[in-house]
Amino acid sequence: MTLRHGSCRCGRVRYSISGEPNRVGICHCTDCRQESGSAFAFFGIWKAEAFSTTGETTAYEGRSFCPHCGSHVFAINDVEAEIKFGCLDSAPTDMVPTYELWVKRREPWLKPLPGAEQYDQDRVADQPGL
Repeated sequence: MTLRHGSCRCGRVRYSISGEPNRVGICHCTDCRQESGSAFAFFGIWKAEAFSTTGETTAYEGRSFCPHCGSHVFAINDVEAEIKFGCLDSAPTDMVPTYELWVKRREPWLKPLPGAEQYDQDRVADQPGL
C-alpha cells in the first residue's frame, strides 16, 4: 500500500495518507484561489480513515492550516480528507488530475487539461439529481 507524507512549511504539522486517492482534481473557485494564493488549487481526496496527522492546526471554514507558518495543508471531515499536493514531501507527485472545477473562473491563458472532465462549477452542481 502506498504511504505518502507531507507537512506545512515549518514542519510543525505533519501528516500521512495511505492508499490511492478516490479522485484528484484542480479547482479554480475563488475560495481555492484565495487560499492557495495562486490561479488554482491541486488536491486529492481520500477516505478520512486513510489520513493521520500530528501537530497543532487551526481551521477556517473546514480548511486546516499551521498557526505558525500559515501553510494550508488539508481539509478533513468524518468522511473525506482533502490533501493539498503542494504540501507533499515528494514533488512532483505521480498524481494526475481527472477533473477541473469552476472552469468558468479559470484564467483565460490556462488551457483545459487534456482528458480531464470539465465542470463549470462544482461536480454535484453540474450534475442535477446527484
